Amino acid sequence: MTRTQLAISLAVAASLVACATSPLGRRQLKLVSDSEVSQMGIQSFAELKQKTPATKNTTQAAYVQCVSNAITRVIPSMNWHVPVPASWEVVTFQSDDVNAFALPGGKIGVYTGLLKVATTQDQLAAVIGHEVSHVLAGHSAERVSSNAVGSLGTAVASAYSGIDAKTLSGVTQTLFLLPYSRSHESEADLLGMDLMAKAGFDPAASIALWQNMSKLGGQKPPQIMSTHPSNETRIHDLSKRLPQDEPLYQQARASGLRPNCM
Repeated sequence: MTRTQLAISLAVAASLVACATSPLGRRQLKLVSDSEVSQMGIQSFAELKQKTPATKNTTQAAYVQCVSNAITRVIPSMNWHVPVPASWEVVTFQSDDVNAFALPGGKIGVYTGLLKVATTQDQLAAVIGHEVSHVLAGHSAERVSSNAVGSLGTAVASAYSGIDAKTLSGVTQTLFLLPYSRSHESEADLLGMDLMAKAGFDPAASIALWQNMSKLGGQKPPQIMSTHPSNETRIHDLSKRLPQDEPLYQQARASGLRPNCM
């Protein structure tokens, strides 16, 4: 076995240590436990709250809380067979960033800048459903695990092949870590649409959201070099998913789930 083959074998062996399956049936690599990533999420959220002020606009905060509660309330009914946080802490941060996130340990953060793009409660539900789906699908554990394997493969391959580690790192980032992250984003888009529909939010709003995002402008990297799918790809995939989620939405509305957060 050559040195390069040995390096590859070591990386592959690490990737076989722990495998799981996402709610959509995708094979996953998880080298850390749910409790470990939950502690990471809780600590990260506490640090963020110290650095970024929460909004003083109580109306905005109540609105974000209402949409988040409607989404998280229906998680147990999804039958995804995944660990679910016992409770969720929701904070609306005062920032012009068009962003939101959810962290393991039951933490949700929404920046006020997002509310200028997600202009309806259904569009905001699409974002929160997406972010919460990252947590429920175990994407944080996957990212920690894939980064560990990527670092291991880069270091060992450099040592045994003589190729500069910086060069190998770029290859690892492009061919492994970035595509892995794009798969997470695509999966969270679909799971988030399922979740918002089940909660009584119009799933078609997720498509409108990304149409809004497309209008923001700015320089965008080619999709292969980005950690996120292109807006066009997301709109295509969500449009394809919509016929499956429309019945969930109608059933939710018929059962009385009619969120009124605005």
